[in-house]
Order: sequence, then structure tokens, then C-alpha cells
Amino acid sequence: MGIKRVILLGDGMPDEPIEALGGKTPLMAAHTPNMDRMAREGTVGYVKTTPDGYAPGSDVTNMGILGYDPRKYYTGRAPLEAAAIGVPLGPTDIAYRCNLVTLAPTVEGVAMEDFSAGHIATAEAAELIKALDAHFGPESEFRFFPGVSYRHLMVWKNGVEDIKTTPPHDIQRQDIKNFLPQGEKGEKLRLLTGEAQMVLKKHPVNKGRKERKEPEANSIWLWGQGKAPSLPNLKELRGISGAMISAVDLMKGIGVMAGMDVICVPGVTGYIDTNYEGKAQAAIEALKDKDLVYIHVESPDESSHAGSLENKIKAIEDFDAKVVGPLLAEIGRLGGRAVVLSDHPCPLAIRTHSRGPVPFAMWPALDEGHPANGFDERISGNAQSLYFDEGFKMFERFIRP
Repeated sequence: MGIKRVILLGDGMPDEPIEALGGKTPLMAAHTPNMDRMAREGTVGYVKTTPDGYAPGSDVTNMGILGYDPRKYYTGRAPLEAAAIGVPLGPTDIAYRCNLVTLAPTVEGVAMEDFSAGHIATAEAAELIKALDAHFGPESEFRFFPGVSYRHLMVWKNGVEDIKTTPPHDIQRQDIKNFLPQGEKGEKLRLLTGEAQMVLKKHPVNKGRKERKEPEANSIWLWGQGKAPSLPNLKELRGISGAMISAVDLMKGIGVMAGMDVICVPGVTGYIDTNYEGKAQAAIEALKDKDLVYIHVESPDESSHAGSLENKIKAIEDFDAKVVGPLLAEIGRLGGRAVVLSDHPCPLAIRTHSRGPVPFAMWPALDEGHPANGFDERISGNAQSLYFDEGFKMFERFIRP
């Protein structure tokens, strides 16, 4: 490939104007000199990352940004996470994303109090997931596998895929009654969830969390199901080698399926306390022998789901200072190319993903397109900005010599 390239992905950064910020968005209000430099000196544009007919999830959008047409390759979120943690799926196995969540009683029923169980620590979460797997037993049709923080995996042997499920971060503070698994076999998953709740309730981890006044992981939430996908690796598809750096199993799974080196960085959490510096340094090392490095930072998205304006601005500023800045310097030294963007908007007002296009800035400038004064949502409304109606088309332009 020759030229070195970096994709800098700040998950969920785009937002809507916020009254408390004087009508600005968090991207507009945040201090982001490095992304702004990319916009001023580079080529800006916007891209439709969510294909028609698909939900604006990070699975579909990041697959497209990496150059894969989701309509051809996407089978579900959970199978990608299975690939990340090394769980093989048989031809009739169905993988489900298994969140540890906090449910709370209300006057009307039961609400989704916290989709992340207070961003439960990975070590505590692993104890709970292992307890669930031991409870149902190795011969059960349901097996549970630990992931990171609240994000885990359930595999249903000879399972059913055609069940309507809902991401838990879409229903924060809402009654769960109308969002439980629906379909012919939905009752089976509802009963499984009820039995899991009994196991979790009496577990010492949750007793300790209750004593410390921390959110209890008192239920599982199943969603994002699918069969194992089959992706050609980047070398076969594009003739390039790559590395993936992320805290979340979804992104690691996309990297595994794409034949990339998946680099595990100590101290990464997917939240505002993640090890930004470690990610940047790992990316700089990977550029020594890889053509492309994909750095994914989850913290802006998590802050939006939690409804925290303060944390979202901090996450964006930390991403700019601790990840974008060092990589921009390295790409400049190597004579390479970088692109900064998000996978989807995640407005604080709704605390979940939306379908709008996202701005990007490629640096140095391309032959076509124009620069902008700064990196924010206004790029998407600029008639002189480049536009791609598919994520994989933007990737093709990014890697073109």
C-alpha cells in the first residue's frame, strides 16, 4: 500500500444544538484544536453511515466505515462480539448481546434504570456472568460468556434469530414491558431472563454493590442477535494490512473478522476514564508495520447514553488532545493520511443514536473538496463539502492513492 493511514473514530460525537451551550453542539463548544486543524488544512465532507432499512448501530456503521457494505456482510451485532472474545459459533448457533443492567420498580411497572449497571467493573461482571453459566450448566442450550464491563454474550444452541429485541440504551428510564423479546420464541427468552434475575439478586457481587450504594446488576438484557458472518479480510478485499484498537468487543470483533491485528491496550474501559494515551501510543507502534490503523474511542457515545453534557464535552476534548493530536503528528512525520469522524450522531436529548449523516475531515487535503474553519456538524450543511451516500464509498476514497 505504501502510504500509512489512520482512521480516528470518536463514537457518537455529533449532536443537536443545546440551549445550555447557547445553541451550540458539544462538538462546537469543545476545545478541539487538532480536529479543527484537520478541517482547516484538509478536505471536509459528510457521509451517510446508516444504510436505509438499518438501525443506526455502531456495528453497521463501523463496518461500512472500514470498507464493508453492511447489506452484503452484516448478520448482527452479537456474532461480531463472539469473534472478539473467541467464542466459535456453529451453523445453527445464535449469538445474543447480553447486557448486565439495572432495573427499578415504578408505579406503572419496571423501568430500565441503567443500561450499564453503573458501568460495572469487568472483574465484578465476569463473576456474575460465570455464575449464570454455571447455574444453567454446560449442557444447557444457553451459554454465557464474559466480555468487558456490562457488555457480554449469550449463545443459544440451535437457537432462534427471528425475535424482536431492543437495545437497552434506547429505553433509558422507560418501562420495559413493551420492549421485552417478542416473537414465536420470545417467551423462552423472557423466562430465561427471569431465572437469571433470581441468580443475580442473591450473588455476593450484587450484595456488595447494594451495601456500597452502587447500581445492582440485577438483570440481563438480550439483544443484537445473529449468526456468524463471513467477511473477506482486508488483505483480500483491499490489499492492505490493518490493526484495530478499541475497548469494546464489537469493534474487536469487526477487526478479527477483517483479519486485522486486534491490539489490546491496558486500562481501556470504553468510558471517560479510558487509557487514551495508551491507545495513541499503540497506534503509533502499529504504524511501523501496518498500512492502516483504526482507533475507536467509545467515551463520547457512552456519555450521551448517560445524558451527561459535561462528560461528553470532556470525552471529545480528551479524544482530540490525547488521541488525535499525537496521531496527527505521527502521520505528518510519515507523510501519511488521516481521517477523523464519528460512526453516528448520539444526541443528548434522546440519549440514543440517530440516523443523520456525520462530518469527516481528511488530512492532508485531497485534490477535490474544500476545507472548513473547524470540525463540527456545520460541515454537513456546507454545499462545498464532499458527500458519500455509503460509508464504504468514503473508505474507498480515503485509501485511494
